[in-house]
Amino acid sequence: MHRVLKASLTAAFLATAALTPVLPGVANAAASSQLVEFELMTWPEVRDALAAGKTTALIYTGGVEQRGPQNANGGHNLMARAIVKAIAQKLGNAIAMPVLPLTPNNASAELPGTIGLTPELLEAVLERMTEQSIVTGFKNVVLMGDHGGGQGEGDRNVYRRVATRLNEKYSAQGIHVFYCDQVYMPANTAFDKEIAAQGYPASLHGGLTDTSIMMYLDKDGTYVRKKLLKDAVGIPVGPDGRPQATDDPKLKNGIVGDGRRSSAKLGKRAFDLKVEYAVKQIQGFIPPST
Repeated sequence: MHRVLKASLTAAFLATAALTPVLPGVANAAASSQLVEFELMTWPEVRDALAAGKTTALIYTGGVEQRGPQNANGGHNLMARAIVKAIAQKLGNAIAMPVLPLTPNNASAELPGTIGLTPELLEAVLERMTEQSIVTGFKNVVLMGDHGGGQGEGDRNVYRRVATRLNEKYSAQGIHVFYCDQVYMPANTAFDKEIAAQGYPASLHGGLTDTSIMMYLDKDGTYVRKKLLKDAVGIPVGPDGRPQATDDPKLKNGIVGDGRRSSAKLGKRAFDLKVEYAVKQIQGFIPPST
């Protein structure tokens, strides 16, 4: 008898719970806890995220440049938004700030797909974005980029200059600025070594790596012109990893390397490596609990 009564009460409770609407505030709180993109958040959601420990701002730069006849010019931005979001999600204590869509480069009438900044402009904008993030309430700011412009060696590295200067300015206040370089060249080099061991051809700009990541992220066929993949070969890359001279005008199409064997599967691996390398380096700067 008691078992029957208990079962009936349980069933009645479950039925009532199923009919009870979820309070909007509860639903919004659950949804906002999953948001890591500053642009998609409301200001109360940013405030609450900061209070909950998401005090690291990730400033990621993209770029607009020709990427061969098969890839959309905004590829760096398309990849940057997805990569920085994944990094923020994996870190758990970070928010992805708006991706800076222009980086050092030069437009070309011959290959009309590039709009670039000067290094000086990038430096000024990165400094402004970093200090605006600090005013907003972030205690740590990490700079990184999807495009090589401004990420040169020594004094040519705009990102490192800005990070070093602003870290010295704010560290006494318990605020730190870092440059994450692992997401760019080290992650790319690791991927290049992996695919070379599998017999894939070497590629640099607009070749296999870029095209594969864009194919992995392309959900509606707007990132990569797949019909053109069969011809996605350009200036050859030599054994030393550098572009080689060529007199063939057909190869001067914006691609450096060979992207014909690009695939979404390879793109996922390259994408995952970038996230993995970045997260590891950032956690070395900033412990997960900070």
